[in-house]
Amino acid sequence: MDPGACSTSVADPAGECERGVPRVCGVCGDRATGFHFNAMTCEGCKGFFRRSMKRKAMFTCPFSGECHITKDNRRHCQACRLKRCLDIGMMKEFILTDEEVQRKREMILKRKEEEALRESLKPKLSEEQQKVIDILLEAHRKTYDPTYADFTKFRPPVRSQPSSRGATKSSSLITQDLSSEDSSDLFSSEAFSTFPDPAEPPPFPSLALQEEQDESSSVNLEFSQLSMLPHLADLVSYSIQKVIGFAKMIPGFRDLSVEDQIVLLKCSAMEVIMLRSNESFTLEDMSWTCGSSDFKYRVSDVTQAGHSMALLEPLVKFQVGLKKLNLHEEEHVLLMAICILSPDRPGVREPLRVEALQERLSEVLQSYIRARHAAPGGRLLYAKMIQKLADLRSLNEEHSRQYRCLSFQPEHSMQLTPLLLEVFGNEIS
Repeated sequence: MDPGACSTSVADPAGECERGVPRVCGVCGDRATGFHFNAMTCEGCKGFFRRSMKRKAMFTCPFSGECHITKDNRRHCQACRLKRCLDIGMMKEFILTDEEVQRKREMILKRKEEEALRESLKPKLSEEQQKVIDILLEAHRKTYDPTYADFTKFRPPVRSQPSSRGATKSSSLITQDLSSEDSSDLFSSEAFSTFPDPAEPPPFPSLALQEEQDESSSVNLEFSQLSMLPHLADLVSYSIQKVIGFAKMIPGFRDLSVEDQIVLLKCSAMEVIMLRSNESFTLEDMSWTCGSSDFKYRVSDVTQAGHSMALLEPLVKFQVGLKKLNLHEEEHVLLMAICILSPDRPGVREPLRVEALQERLSEVLQSYIRARHAAPGGRLLYAKMIQKLADLRSLNEEHSRQYRCLSFQPEHSMQLTPLLLEVFGNEIS
């Protein structure tokens, strides 16, 4: 290899040669490899010019001095070949000395070593950590349908005509779900056979949220204002089933006692549902779009299920903030798992075991952010995500308070599903 190759070649300047068009040596017509000594040439002519200049060679043409240089005959006449080099603009001033070439090589080698060192020091996920992430991703994809096809099985969304029949309560639904090995069958279409089948509702009108709804107490809401309660009750029940299915696949969760599993799920279910719902939340109109326009939920829809702005205003703010974090799917599923495995939930019997599982997931999340979430998005991201968990606690408390308000009017609590009554049994009595 020509010793000057590393120091005298430059990339084709922008616009000099079109992308994809073959570059031709200006001396012999061979395939050019770049700009060498100020001209587009092949490797052969580059080396020939460098050697000739360093030797201060004087060539004489044995012919008429007007030889046409080609790839095949370029060795026949050195004089005309050198003349052609100069004619296309090759300059001896661009040739580095041997010392300069050596320094250039050392600089290149040093840069490569520094890059290799930086790469070796870059945070990486261990095989075990990557396995945990893969398990959680699979768990989420098995329990979250982005097409929302099952929403058609719920009691339809209604804004004017309430349903009059309630669901029949069954025993220990969470315990049954935890013992089930196939979470994909949970809350199947047969589970809705006990729900009322009201007439098909009219298309959703575009409702504006009224000020009196914003400030009213859910205790005094008229039944006609809770026409969305049956549909949203089914939706939340379905979502709880999916959260249970997701939790069962979290590494280590099934090793906990059944009592602690139930406590963790009851306490975290609503928080995880709020996290999962961020996937359907749209910043453009501050709504949750779950497939078709029939299942596009606005704040005004949720107020018709008995919730007031004391919950909905901070909920929308939470959704906006979470959306703007631009979490990777890996970060999203880790946050949900960390939320479920919170050792400080009231009633947890073995908090140290739960804490150990949560700490493991927290370490995986931090490692993932360092390794895969580049700045500036990754800056302080872990702290921001943990703050979201604190926000969820407040939202969960307000959600529970408003569910207690529903229990004041039996006709409202009758619309809740058996699973909702069990999960929120401490609040609704």
